[in-house]
Amino acid sequence: MRRLPVYLLLDTSGSMSGEPIEAVKNGVQMMIHSLRQNPQAIETAYVSIITFNSSAQQIIPLTDLASFQMVDIKASGVTAMGAALQLLADKLQTEVIKTSPEQKGDWKPLVFIMTDGIPTDDWKPGYSKLKIANKGLIVGCAAGSSADDAVLKQITNSVVRLDNADAEGISRFFQWVTASISTTSTKVEESGKEVSGLEQLPPPPSELVIIS
Repeated sequence: MRRLPVYLLLDTSGSMSGEPIEAVKNGVQMMIHSLRQNPQAIETAYVSIITFNSSAQQIIPLTDLASFQMVDIKASGVTAMGAALQLLADKLQTEVIKTSPEQKGDWKPLVFIMTDGIPTDDWKPGYSKLKIANKGLIVGCAAGSSADDAVLKQITNSVVRLDNADAEGISRFFQWVTASISTTSTKVEESGKEVSGLEQLPPPPSELVIIS
């Protein structure tokens, strides 16, 4: 069975403490709960979570929805996005099954990066590594007024902006991510066609503005 790998890269730096980090945790729980109700997603979607603050950690490896259990996350430190991109590149190489003469590999990954700030490390080496490893769709979300979308625009040409990184805004973002995963899993299961751009995902809610 071909899997649809989904990677969430979530900023857990100190500026996310309080309401935003709680909204992220709730958003992930609601996303998993909702996707478990979708017959295509439960068969196809596998989710991994990478968090980044002063360093990057894969807190949940690529896991099927039935087995997925969210772990607690805390907000602290700075914004090592470069380290997160490096870690993502490593995991795409080791966790995603490639197509070979013997078998069809996984579908192209869906990656969502959400940050409320500006990278505090050098993100370019991580991005160079990611370019080699990733052949899927990366969506960047600049959350709140302090987020810098300029870096996200250099990493991917699929960027959305969330005006407010508050509970409601973050909740709406995760609802859209959920809908995007549902749509993609249905599409690959029914037509065998992969998603390559934002225009093939459901339209984002009004709180999310497409900027590239």
